[in-house]
Amino acid sequence: MSQTRAETDDLVQAAWLYHVAGLSQEEVSRRLGLSRFKVLRLLAEARDRGLVRITLEHETTGTLDLAGRLAARFGLTEVQVAPMPGGISDATVARRAVGIVAAGWLARIGRGDAAVTIGVGWGRTMAAMAGALTGLHNRNLCFVSLMGAMSQSAHTSPFDVCTRLAALTGGSAMFLPAPFLSDSEADCAVILRQRLVRETLAAARGADHAIISLGECTPEALLYTSGILTGAEAQALARVGAVADSTGKFFRADGQLADIDLNRRAPSIGLDDLRRTDVMLLAAGPAKAAATLAVLRSGIVNRLIADETLARAILATGEDA
Repeated sequence: MSQTRAETDDLVQAAWLYHVAGLSQEEVSRRLGLSRFKVLRLLAEARDRGLVRITLEHETTGTLDLAGRLAARFGLTEVQVAPMPGGISDATVARRAVGIVAAGWLARIGRGDAAVTIGVGWGRTMAAMAGALTGLHNRNLCFVSLMGAMSQSAHTSPFDVCTRLAALTGGSAMFLPAPFLSDSEADCAVILRQRLVRETLAAARGADHAIISLGECTPEALLYTSGILTGAEAQALARVGAVADSTGKFFRADGQLADIDLNRRAPSIGLDDLRRTDVMLLAAGPAKAAATLAVLRSGIVNRLIADETLARAILATGEDA
């Protein structure tokens, strides 16, 4: 059925406000008086109809060399490096670049009509991937969250990332009905015994692929600024030498889990479960170098997509012992 002129106008306005004016989906929703779900659908349709084209040529000699060196150093199956021309080091730009490359990878593994289950992490780079995804339609895709949800809705949360990916692809989503962080180890044990939690985690363990990102353990990190961690918990992480978080776990620089109760309070998939899955890590921004190294050393990662500036920073640290 053909669209009315008003519907087409909404399509173009939503695309312009989001991609050109730089408004968030929530801001576009308020500006046009439409629901966020409607805005998401309009943006996806604008890309599918060719009104918006987002591409990133990353297979240059320089990025291919960086990718090859990273793959060899960490024994990875695949590495893709998003170019950052002129040595740009802006974290927002890096997330967008990595998100575009990651969207292309997701389209590659999800195309066709085969049933594919994909475990999904959280964070701004994951949200950038969802925002860049286009042209992938497979009703047999299932996106399942690997950890619990935040207390407030945000485009970076596991719930929202899964919802957006399912809406964009015509697939389905499974959410872990649990908080991102429980109040105590005993509370976490009770949550993990719940039937719906067990069923979701079982689906996550059986996923064909998992896509995760990471955060650094610094006051500027999303996990800190979102209010999920208390001041005392942040100080405790510093005392035990935690430098990274991913999928509800906190890592030391050597890739081992930090000795802290927070690692036993997050209802989430386990590291051994991830080691049995094909895991793609998305990492963006030079500030993530130490955190990325820690997660790569943990042994849970098979594939990596990083921006060029971060890739160079990682390789500049010298060879691992």
